Amino acid sequence: MSLAISLCLAFLFALCHGSHSLPAQRTPHLDALLPNGNFEQVPNKSNMRERQIIGKYSLPHWEISGHVELVSGGPQPGGFYFAVPRGVHAARLGNLASISQYVKVKRGLVYSLTFGVTRSCAQDENIRISVPGQTNELPIQTLFSTNGGDTYAWAFKAKFDVVKVTFHNPGVQEDPTCGPLVDAVAIKEILPLRYTRGNFVKNGGFEIGPHVFNNFSTGILIPAKVQDLISPLPGWIIESLKPVKYIDSRHFEVPSGLAAIELVAGRESAIAQIIRTIAGRNYVLSFAVGDAHNGCHGSMMVEAFAGKAAFKLRFESNGKGAFKVGRFRFRADSNRTRLTFYSGFYHTKLHDFGHLCGPVLDNHISVNIHKVMVRFPITFIYIFNFCKSIFKITVLLLLAYKKMSLYQTLCFLLILSLCHCSHSVQPRRAPHLDVGLLPKWQL
Repeated sequence: MSLAISLCLAFLFALCHGSHSLPAQRTPHLDALLPNGNFEQVPNKSNMRERQIIGKYSLPHWEISGHVELVSGGPQPGGFYFAVPRGVHAARLGNLASISQYVKVKRGLVYSLTFGVTRSCAQDENIRISVPGQTNELPIQTLFSTNGGDTYAWAFKAKFDVVKVTFHNPGVQEDPTCGPLVDAVAIKEILPLRYTRGNFVKNGGFEIGPHVFNNFSTGILIPAKVQDLISPLPGWIIESLKPVKYIDSRHFEVPSGLAAIELVAGRESAIAQIIRTIAGRNYVLSFAVGDAHNGCHGSMMVEAFAGKAAFKLRFESNGKGAFKVGRFRFRADSNRTRLTFYSGFYHTKLHDFGHLCGPVLDNHISVNIHKVMVRFPITFIYIFNFCKSIFKITVLLLLAYKKMSLYQTLCFLLILSLCHCSHSVQPRRAPHLDVGLLPKWQL
């Protein structure tokens, strides 16, 4: 074989081998407490007046404004009790007070803040969270957890590489020290969503969500869309007035995977997603209903809507972490179908009637029951077409320089004709996600 042919073949082998090389490693995404996010780094004693912090930059890593106190958890004078389950200290924001911190992020990406917050007085209290270009106010008058305060998640899209995260008390009370109690603050980068083969629902298992604290969790309340335009639970819309609770498998019982959703406010908390469908086709909606093994008991019922079709899945809970799976068929009326889920009843814990709870929702699957064609992976097709083009160019160059014998020329022309016939294998973009057939016993 001539030198030119050997070099060309070596070049083709190098291209094929290079296509299997590992991609460049991505920088680990942000998922941790903010610096001094648990307020355990305390100010110097000279910057404290009893519990009040004196000085704008006296609280390490934070910038304060107004009457801000550093308090400890437990019983307080006046009969109050401050819930600080994740450490010793927390920040209490008085009238019009605020704390803020500059955070390095990546412009254009979505981030979720997880923070423990609860009211410290009997009055109606709110907390305002803001970053450049986005501000929302959350009501915290209703307590959903009685064993450690509530934890909320709030999402935003970064417009700059450094953003200023601010927690502000917009209220004015007779007691200037009354205000929200901020326990811990963490941040997490929300990764882009991808479809799962066989599932038309994005993030159907709720595996992608806000940061969950390791040492203690009562679940994370995800506010309604009217209070947070960007959901901390990507792919889903909280379209009711009350929040839903995001629970993880380390602290609760979930039907499968790492996380699930607990519908804690009955008909006042609903979760929805708009999926792509084909009008006139039949689909199967599958989801699991159970309890979180947290003492929530009674007759539970989750009502589901797929467009105009309505379904009800009942479950009798003993608070032991069991679950039940339901499958329902529906016909799509349009190219977009709204899936909506909410609890039909209100529930409290068996031994704590002040602790709101509800059915656990998991495993949302919408499956197309029609047969679909098997297609090659699109990456393989692109690599194949690229190598084929390089091969054609190599043959043409060799023929142009007349470096090949008649026998070699005929062989290459035969291979070239075979490659030309392979044009029938083309990357096809499916109108929707490729799915498999559902066994008849599941219908």
